[in-house]
Amino acid sequence: MAEHLGLHTVGDLLHHYPRRYEERGQLTHLADLPMDEHVTVVAQVADARLHTFASSRAPRGKSQRLEVTITDGSGRLQLVFFGAGVHKPHKELLPGTRAMFAGKVSVFNRRLQLAHPAYELLRGDAEETVETWAGALIPIYPATAKLESWKIGKALQTVLPSAQEAADPLPESLREGRGLVTLPEALLKIHRPHTKADIEEARARLKWDEAFVLQVALARRRHTDAQLPAVPRRPRPDGILAGFDDRLPFTLTEGQRKVSEEIFADLATDHPMHRLLQGEVGSGKTMVALRAMLAVVDAGGQAAMLAPTEVLAQQHHRSVTEMMGELSQGGMLGGAENATKVVLLTGSMGAAARRQALLDLATGEAGIVIGTHALIEDKVQFHDLGLVVVDEQHRFGVEQRDALRGKGKQPPHLLVMTATPIPRTVAMTVFGDLETSVLDQLPAGRSPIASHVVPAADKPHFLARAWERVREEVEKGHQAYVVCPRIGDEEDGAKAKRKSPEDEAEKRPPLAVLDTAEQLARGPLAGLRVEVLHGRMQPDDKDAVMRRFAAGEVDVLVATTVIEVGVNVPNATVMVIMDADRFGVSQLHQLRGRVGRGSAPGLCLLVTEMPEASPARQRLNAVASTLDGFELSRIDLEQRREGDVLGQAQSGTRSSLRMLAVIDDEEVIAEAREEATRIVAADPDLERLPALRTALDALLDEEREQYLEKG
Repeated sequence: MAEHLGLHTVGDLLHHYPRRYEERGQLTHLADLPMDEHVTVVAQVADARLHTFASSRAPRGKSQRLEVTITDGSGRLQLVFFGAGVHKPHKELLPGTRAMFAGKVSVFNRRLQLAHPAYELLRGDAEETVETWAGALIPIYPATAKLESWKIGKALQTVLPSAQEAADPLPESLREGRGLVTLPEALLKIHRPHTKADIEEARARLKWDEAFVLQVALARRRHTDAQLPAVPRRPRPDGILAGFDDRLPFTLTEGQRKVSEEIFADLATDHPMHRLLQGEVGSGKTMVALRAMLAVVDAGGQAAMLAPTEVLAQQHHRSVTEMMGELSQGGMLGGAENATKVVLLTGSMGAAARRQALLDLATGEAGIVIGTHALIEDKVQFHDLGLVVVDEQHRFGVEQRDALRGKGKQPPHLLVMTATPIPRTVAMTVFGDLETSVLDQLPAGRSPIASHVVPAADKPHFLARAWERVREEVEKGHQAYVVCPRIGDEEDGAKAKRKSPEDEAEKRPPLAVLDTAEQLARGPLAGLRVEVLHGRMQPDDKDAVMRRFAAGEVDVLVATTVIEVGVNVPNATVMVIMDADRFGVSQLHQLRGRVGRGSAPGLCLLVTEMPEASPARQRLNAVASTLDGFELSRIDLEQRREGDVLGQAQSGTRSSLRMLAVIDDEEVIAEAREEATRIVAADPDLERLPALRTALDALLDEEREQYLEKG
């Protein structure tokens, strides 16, 4: 159990909840079985036939194959046993027998089948099975090939009595106030329910546990952070921020003003700000972040902005110096008198430039530094680091944020920006230690983006029309992006490794930048200036291509997702995404945000060969139908299940949520957050709630503890 399911203690096993329940009187829907998954079904044998045939091992026709058909009223499923493995099932699986079968669903001769499934007969009268499957509801556990659901079930029967000793983490008053059952009772009901109401009661209670313990951990984080000292940073009335605002050629949106005020209020306190700034693609987050950085420079501090890639760091540096004009030329001829220096620090800089940048940071000459992970290295010393801005949080490990925080004399203020809108509850769960600000208006002058799905396989003429549209835009003096999932110079070995069922169905590797660029330049886009951009190019080459594209010397840029984040070329009006089904929903939304950044309307074409009814096509239709990133992030989550969002992406361990569904249980999470904040405020060390402390320690085992520490 430890090896296959990560279950080490009796507690772990008790918290390994059934995925669903089979009813003895009803049978599973064989019609809805998923491909390539381990399934457990309860069904009845309809017929069994033994065939003998000739094979290489037994040329005289002595090989045996047993084919058993099982049915559940909704559909039929073929089971196959071979060789010596046929004898036992041939004796036991007689027509009319009911059993649980577990195995991996595959397709043979266009029919679903289970090859060599494990099975457990349900005799209904024998002592043991009645004991094991007490009640009409049979729990089906998340299982693996080595550990079938019923083995887990039997193990649970053995340890269930000790559920009585489970320490209850919920404070008595809270549990009674919300009418929740006790923990031992919940564990008993989840594993041995007699009615569906039992399951509901148990789930309601166990969901609360998860939400509450997690929110208490986050509330304690916030509480501890609020005790940390920080230097208050208030802008001067006649300082660099005022000078910057005077130069702005446009007025800030209502949203930008509101969020800026929240940030300035945080910066003025003597505790470190921890704020998450969510903004739609192109809502002007960079502007808000820059004003915060200038406020800190005004107050005598320094600000650092971390970008996930060099291309992006260079770009931020370019746009910040452009926006600031002479205010960014501190100490230089032509610089304004209250100007500061804005330096760039990346891994691929030349030694001399790097030395100068490090010097400017150490002396305080540079008020703003923009860079990649290179900023975190030991050699980098700050004069007085007051604010850290992290761009695109989901690309950026928690450890790195922490390392940068350690560079200040006192903890610096922290602003995390993300353009991937996160539904409120996920923000409360994943970034529960950050206060959240949302920018949801687009700045004036931004154009709407029209999105369309181009079904290349069903309607090839649509694809031809897409290339015509690209030509038309270029003729009007605009530019275009073509995005592909792969670069195209990989070794073949990499392609052979993992094939998902979709790949198998298509028998075609995803389209590559290098091949596509060549085909377009020779074919539908002949005569246009086509260039490529991808992650394996030298940083200088990448930058040169981006500069040429920005300057309008390139008509069509064929690229991988390196352009997903932050690339800003207002003259680019059309984007064609090849094999769009290979990208995630939020990724497509991010990519699409690269067009329509100027006054001309944007167009995004999602090219796919997936058939009409496939989930991939439904996903693309969803992206095409709305420009609302929050709506899309909900769709995305519902399709990917929260585990990916919370678990892997955040701490690398598996998601600690077993019962809670982040999207559906919005109320539980919001209420748990309030309760947790209240309890921690009254008793930060939880001295009066020992059982809650125990549960916290279990949740925050070493890894998660470090992860939250660094969060």
